[in-house]
Amino acid sequence: MDLLTRKSKDGNLINMALRLDTSLQYIKGVGPKLGALFLRHGIRTVSDMLEFYPRAYEDQRAARNIASLKLGDIVSFKAQVVSVQAIKMGRSQRKMYDVIVRDQSGQIRCKFFRVPYKGYFERFTPYKEVRVVGKVIEYRGKIEFHHPDIRDIDPGEENQDALIPLYTEIEGLGTAKIHRFIKTCFENIPDENWPPEKLPAAIVQKYGLVSRRKALELLHLPNPENANEYLVYKTKAHRRIIFEEFFWLELYLAAKKTGFTKEKGVALLAGGGKLEELLRGLPFALTGAQKKAFAQIRADLEKDSPMHRMVQGDVGSGKTMVCFMAAVLVFENNMQSALMAPTEILAEQHYNNAEKLLSPLGLRSGLLTGKTRATERNKLLASLAAGEIDLLIGTHALIEDEVKFRSLALVVVDEQHRFGVEQRGQLKSKGHSPHFLVMTATPIPRTLAMTVYGDLDVSIIDEMPPGRSPIQTRVIFESKKPAALAFMLEQIEKGRQAYIVYPLVEESEKIDLKDAVSEFQNLEKQFPKTRIGLLHGKMKPLEKEQVMAQFREGDLQILVSTTVIEVGVDVPNANIMIIEHAERFGLSQLHQLRGRVGRGEHKSFCIMILGYAVSEEAKERTQFLEKTNDGFKIAEFDLEMRGPGEFMGTRQSGLPGFKMANLVRDLSVLQEAREAAFEVLRKDSQLRFPDHQLLREELTRTHGPAALAGIA
Repeated sequence: MDLLTRKSKDGNLINMALRLDTSLQYIKGVGPKLGALFLRHGIRTVSDMLEFYPRAYEDQRAARNIASLKLGDIVSFKAQVVSVQAIKMGRSQRKMYDVIVRDQSGQIRCKFFRVPYKGYFERFTPYKEVRVVGKVIEYRGKIEFHHPDIRDIDPGEENQDALIPLYTEIEGLGTAKIHRFIKTCFENIPDENWPPEKLPAAIVQKYGLVSRRKALELLHLPNPENANEYLVYKTKAHRRIIFEEFFWLELYLAAKKTGFTKEKGVALLAGGGKLEELLRGLPFALTGAQKKAFAQIRADLEKDSPMHRMVQGDVGSGKTMVCFMAAVLVFENNMQSALMAPTEILAEQHYNNAEKLLSPLGLRSGLLTGKTRATERNKLLASLAAGEIDLLIGTHALIEDEVKFRSLALVVVDEQHRFGVEQRGQLKSKGHSPHFLVMTATPIPRTLAMTVYGDLDVSIIDEMPPGRSPIQTRVIFESKKPAALAFMLEQIEKGRQAYIVYPLVEESEKIDLKDAVSEFQNLEKQFPKTRIGLLHGKMKPLEKEQVMAQFREGDLQILVSTTVIEVGVDVPNANIMIIEHAERFGLSQLHQLRGRVGRGEHKSFCIMILGYAVSEEAKERTQFLEKTNDGFKIAEFDLEMRGPGEFMGTRQSGLPGFKMANLVRDLSVLQEAREAAFEVLRKDSQLRFPDHQLLREELTRTHGPAALAGIA
């Protein structure tokens, strides 16, 4: 074997066989400088290098000429650069880069709406020979490429195999060079340096998986005969890596869920009539979905193992009412509840509703936020510790050390994706294994719920209260904005109110987007007789509260805002929302914002304005909102279009990311991996079997000793 070499301190060459934990700089051709470059991108060891999977494959047997290109084709062809031009987009400072290439049969445009890395376009001088790989799309009746892979012709390209793995470029380090380093790794890892399989043999056999080593080799050194499978991530190598990524996540969730069922909490008694009194006093009837969700919650509360449940439902579906009903049951058992919300506005709204609905029952509520004054805060904390407050509502201020409950039995977290795992855990630790309920108005597709929330039971409120009319939604371009503002003024003249939402607080030199502060000033000049307010996250709490109070009471006709109004703002008279630069928001966020209107008896409207030169994908995404107000359909579509990050970043959830797995494409593999993980713990709840020891080690390595707490 051709072993790598390195110099010892005395200058002699030492033969060196690679291990998976070998530092990358010792790979032949890498060295300290390139090693530092890789490290900046999270690639430190040989193992990291082998897990830098190809993002796609180029089948050079499918190489074409420009004249033969058809819409939807994924193609690879050689061409010559004609020109590179930076084009200013509309009135903004942003630029679109237009690279025109040609071959003997014709020419085509390659458009870039962002710069892949500094110096990318300077490489493409006229007449330079390049290879273009990408998907043919249509724009205004002509075919072109958006963000294709354009790279220099590799001198050794003619001798390459027909199926070439393509890697994400690292600051100018192209596919060919990255592939050479990876091949060097495979050539210099002796058999004895490959670690044993971590997946139990029974799982590998049952699900027909190839070994991890074989999978890595096939991914980076693909077999051209299986080109079609490689292009759609359906090879046995892909399946092995995807299965494994899902399996580790599902095993962690299964361990957490096993721990929950082992915990001993407080079983609540059925109650003594206060709940019935609450329901009799409501000015509305519960929907069937609310009744079903509460029945599931009530059954959990009556068990001696703590509830771990998520209630998901669209904006305005009545999740908070279900939460209050649970708090009433806790109150009847002489114990306390806590409700944590992500913003002061939402916390205050919950508190006001609790005072209105629950105080007639004798239930005492308290409000604790960052702006609670010291004297009031001290009095509140003393009452809480003495058990004189039954329901404490607040922001993350609830998790501070000084906040002590006498008998916390129920923890409710609203819009829980806005809190990290540690914050939720801190609140839960303030009681002895309290029941735990999370609420989200971001409808979550079943596929995502199986992963990110796989340790929770799920209740769905998929029915809206009667009387709420659907919101009419329109997507328009910037050129139509005057008409949108004129329509808004017509609604204001009828006595209604409006929101105008911007993505930024203040002007940014880096991104040319309209900002709330500048546009507020422009609107004041444009509509001097209209009462306009400004709301954004950088304002002091008292200022925000004053502006919201003015808008709620009708003193302001237009509220110019950032996404601080996304949750918790309830003004029934506001029936029109205009969202600028809608392409900059995720679909779930747009849906949440839209949910601020349509809360009263008046017909409501949402107008989403797209900026200049937006992509076809951005148009398709936003226009989907014109078709439906159903948050669950929107969530499924968004997940399919953009992947799971839109709903819940893995950083926030405390769960590992996927390097290859895709929740939409690989649903069948996810279901197999989940089945395998839960089956392991059913057979060996403490992972004590000999062939499960590597599973214990991996859980500890990736999640720390706490990951085993539930199964130890």
